[in-house]
Amino acid sequence: MTTPTTAPLVDEHTAVPELPTHTIQHLDRGPLSRQELAAMVARDIPAGSYVNLGIGQATTVADYLDPASGVILHTENGMLGMGPAAVGDEIDTDLTNAGKIPVTELPGASYFHHADSFAMMRGGHLDVCVLGAFQVSASGDLANWHTGAPDAIPAVGGAMDLAIGAKSVFVMMSLFAKDGSAKLVPTCTYPLTGVRCVARVYTDVGLFLVGSFDDGSVAVAETFGTSVDDVAGRMDVPLVRLEDRAEYRSEDRP
Repeated sequence: MTTPTTAPLVDEHTAVPELPTHTIQHLDRGPLSRQELAAMVARDIPAGSYVNLGIGQATTVADYLDPASGVILHTENGMLGMGPAAVGDEIDTDLTNAGKIPVTELPGASYFHHADSFAMMRGGHLDVCVLGAFQVSASGDLANWHTGAPDAIPAVGGAMDLAIGAKSVFVMMSLFAKDGSAKLVPTCTYPLTGVRCVARVYTDVGLFLVGSFDDGSVAVAETFGTSVDDVAGRMDVPLVRLEDRAEYRSEDRP
């Protein structure tokens, strides 16, 4: 498959990497595995960025970052310079990320108070954060702390601070819930974590760009194991290809 050339995209989000000029449909394979999804997110984090990986599946992105990229990982519980997950003799029960997963430290790593960590998050010092989600709206609203179910345990944590404090917010999730409903929706029905904060949604079947269009549509950058038309048929959000919007066509970029 021939991959279209890429060119810089300038939009309201800072620290966002380049995009293809045309939507790429990978029809010769299946959906992305969890490991492939983590590697894809790691690929798109710009070199030299300060990044928070939230908790849960997002933390696996650390295992796929290029050590030469200069990306510095921040943890909510007070660390700069986090490395990949610890295994075997590397495990130190006193050295964990915010999700209580044992991790490694890179040369030059530093530690600080929880309050200082939140000051970094709230102060706009993080270039990118990667979060999970229950729902993301076409306008970039994020719902990832509570489903609203009576027996659910609310767990907002530091997600609100990351959602409004990071320069770019990437969401990493499966596109469809167990009941087949799409998690990328016209309007979130779950309690919101942040409003118009998400830039990109990385899923097992595609990469989506949200919050860019006033007409409620979402741009599809890539699909995996399915076509744009097939995905669109399962969603209530209008999908558009990159080549159909002037913002993404190479001849219309700065």
